[in-house]
Amino acid sequence: MRTRYFVFLLVIAVVAGVGVAIYRGTGPLPDPASCHAKVAGRTVDLDPGQGQIAALIAAIGVERGLPARAVSIALATAYQESKINNLTGGDRDSIGIFQQRPSQGWGTPAQISNPYYSINKFYEALEQIDGYQTMRITEAAQRVQRSGYPEAYQAHAPDARALASALTGFSPGGTFTCVVKQPSGKGTASGISSALAKAFGPLDITRTGSRQDLSVAVSADQDGNRRGWAVAQFLVAYAGPLKAVTVSFDGKTWHTGRASEKGWKTSNAPSGEVTVSVG
Repeated sequence: MRTRYFVFLLVIAVVAGVGVAIYRGTGPLPDPASCHAKVAGRTVDLDPGQGQIAALIAAIGVERGLPARAVSIALATAYQESKINNLTGGDRDSIGIFQQRPSQGWGTPAQISNPYYSINKFYEALEQIDGYQTMRITEAAQRVQRSGYPEAYQAHAPDARALASALTGFSPGGTFTCVVKQPSGKGTASGISSALAKAFGPLDITRTGSRQDLSVAVSADQDGNRRGWAVAQFLVAYAGPLKAVTVSFDGKTWHTGRASEKGWKTSNAPSGEVTVSVG
């Protein structure tokens, strides 16, 4: 009887311990794949697909030389219209991240379904609005979208501002991170180079070492540091499909797998270049 009672207590203790460990994110089960931005005490949680689209919205904003405010407006719009997803349909003929409508001149369904096209079209329309930089986010978004709910975008403004600040590098130091499982296949340096060039335009990219690792050089000034963090966190968002193993920049390193649950860790990474190793 005592043996059964002891076994019972042992089982309860083990189950409780595992539960606490999982709750704290330190247990035998890995944290679920996800992305997070933490800026000025605000935490924004995204699933991996949302994280990739958000990072792409920011990257294209950086490539176009737009202020972080433009990225905030785009992200707030994407939150409201699609929850930052590339939807195949919507109200009437609405499609994509911003629910743009072919019948309203935004492009063909195939074009709007392409995130690169739809994001650039959104920014093109936003740039035509005089004074958008100083407008309320919801007002600027409404000028582009002409929605039946003009105030709806404002509810997403705080999260959009935090994401934009992190992903454009205005809040540096690894304020955006993702939990990504260890890649099962092999990525390529050319694949990462192509993805970066498509999002950011021309970059100073060099292949380093004996492996297919890459280095992206940035200037040593504040603008270079912001661009470096934008590039580094874009690589983290896309680490899964690109099969990136580590990303390093400006005294921080992010590593895929269980280590990614810890986010960016202090390292001796230089400030003048973003380095990425490929699985």
